[in-house]
Amino acid sequence: MGDLKRKRGRKPKNAVADSSDGAGTSSKAGLDDGVVSASPVETATNGDPQTHRRGRGRPRKVGKHEEEIDRDIAASPERRGHRFTDHNGDVTTVLSGDLRHGAELVAAAAAAKAVPSMDAVVKVFCVHTEPNFSLPWQRKRQYSSSSSGFIIGGRRVLTNAHSVEHHTQVKLKKRGSDTKYLATVLSIGTECDIAMLTVNDDEFWEGVSPLEFGDLPALQDAVTVVGYPIGGDTISVTSGVVSRIEILSYVHVSTELLGLQIDAAINSGNSGGPAFSDKGKCVGIAFQSLKHEDAENIGYVIPTPVIMHFIEDYEKNGAYTGFPIIGIEWQKMENPDLRLSVGMAHNQKGVRIRRVEPTAPESNVLKPSDVILSFDGVDIANDGTVPFRHGERIGFSYLVSQKYTGDDARVKVLRKSKILEFKIKLNAHKRLIPAHIKGKPPSYYIVGGFVFSAVSVPYLRSEYGKDYEFDAPVKLLDKLLHAMAQSIDEQLVVVSQVLVADINIGYEELVNTQVIAFNGKPVKNLKSLANMVEACKEEYLKFDLDYDQIVVLQTKNAKAATSDILAMHCIPSAMSDDLKT
Repeated sequence: MGDLKRKRGRKPKNAVADSSDGAGTSSKAGLDDGVVSASPVETATNGDPQTHRRGRGRPRKVGKHEEEIDRDIAASPERRGHRFTDHNGDVTTVLSGDLRHGAELVAAAAAAKAVPSMDAVVKVFCVHTEPNFSLPWQRKRQYSSSSSGFIIGGRRVLTNAHSVEHHTQVKLKKRGSDTKYLATVLSIGTECDIAMLTVNDDEFWEGVSPLEFGDLPALQDAVTVVGYPIGGDTISVTSGVVSRIEILSYVHVSTELLGLQIDAAINSGNSGGPAFSDKGKCVGIAFQSLKHEDAENIGYVIPTPVIMHFIEDYEKNGAYTGFPIIGIEWQKMENPDLRLSVGMAHNQKGVRIRRVEPTAPESNVLKPSDVILSFDGVDIANDGTVPFRHGERIGFSYLVSQKYTGDDARVKVLRKSKILEFKIKLNAHKRLIPAHIKGKPPSYYIVGGFVFSAVSVPYLRSEYGKDYEFDAPVKLLDKLLHAMAQSIDEQLVVVSQVLVADINIGYEELVNTQVIAFNGKPVKNLKSLANMVEACKEEYLKFDLDYDQIVVLQTKNAKAATSDILAMHCIPSAMSDDLKT
């Protein structure tokens, strides 16, 4: 089977619908899928409806009025309604009890269902200029995309973070309007894939009511996704139900947060559009879908708890600070012998700590082999889940994600058969290879034609494509998946490439190889490497690389050749601006 891949729904401006990729379908396919056939009517050989028989006797005589009713089963509702009513407007007795009951249910459902405010849904136009990680001193060619968004209180608009990532210009257009309004990006929540915008023009806010947020829906609750997906320029509405509620991997930065799975179609361009409940309240933001040959109509929605966390974080701190984590790796305790070996009683449950991140604040109190019994008073099961709602359980990371950066939490642990309780401070995740660079340009340093860079997930994706998890060097992938940063400012520094010159003959094939040390001193990050090289007074520059490789250059010749190499490749500076401060 192929790999499951979730795709984000940002729509390129000049995208072409292709029926083979699942993102868009031809008009014929769409019509074929949408045909609703009526129930077949049994006919006789002469084309007239057959009369019903009772046993083997002669055909029952049917009155003229009942014959008309039988013929009119497939008539339109309007015509059927006229024929079935008497002079007083009441339904006649020939209408069956089941049909009457069904009509009452439909009427009640229609009365209970509120119409969502679609006028608050806007189309987002963005011009992106992405950084060029292969040539970090310049940017890639700009491109345009369109997606969806919606208006909330406080003269603000929400959309997806990936819809305005590396934005140069953002414009919004309201439903039914021919004017595009310039927007300002207030905050981008990369982990939760949400961005907040505003518009300074007062005209944009006239005649529009902000959407109201609803509660987290239950399974099988109806949802309606509204947005501007590929295939047209006007607003689009798709409906479905909530089919799953669990901790999902957000594809934008591989963060795991609460998410909704729905069976309504989420196509390219739907990103950032609201998902409405049957009460007309916004219960989420469409943000990604599952494209796989064995799956159909699987879409994902950011639920209201995640949205409200993002909004309240911005209002509380004036900026997005992120979702905190408890900086540990843990193991399930489902094996009874494993539980006995750590001194757990029969009625005790929890998860075992494998490793504690050195940069996490709780590294001073939590230790490997501790068993976490509860978090903030909520007991953790042996499989790492906690009670969620009636009949549902969810990973205990959900409890952590409800907190804010800098919040305190109470953790009860079992250590050497003794129960201890600690108060820990939660912080944002510090990865050795970060999942994003927060919209900043990539850092680089050049000496003797050697281009040094700091590795990040966008860097790996740029170098090896979307399948970087399979194509990148094994050593880099091992660092990505398992290595932990030993300090807050630690980076993984590599020789990105070698700009060929006489000074670096024989080193041309070096690419994406980690730098371990310089002149015998460990390389902590890219800035420390640049400072050590610039301040070097020794005769040689010696770089210790991964795989036991070394690079040796004469200090005087290497620094003299650098300016010529920069001029040859039209590079403005030997280092990025962030390394100069």
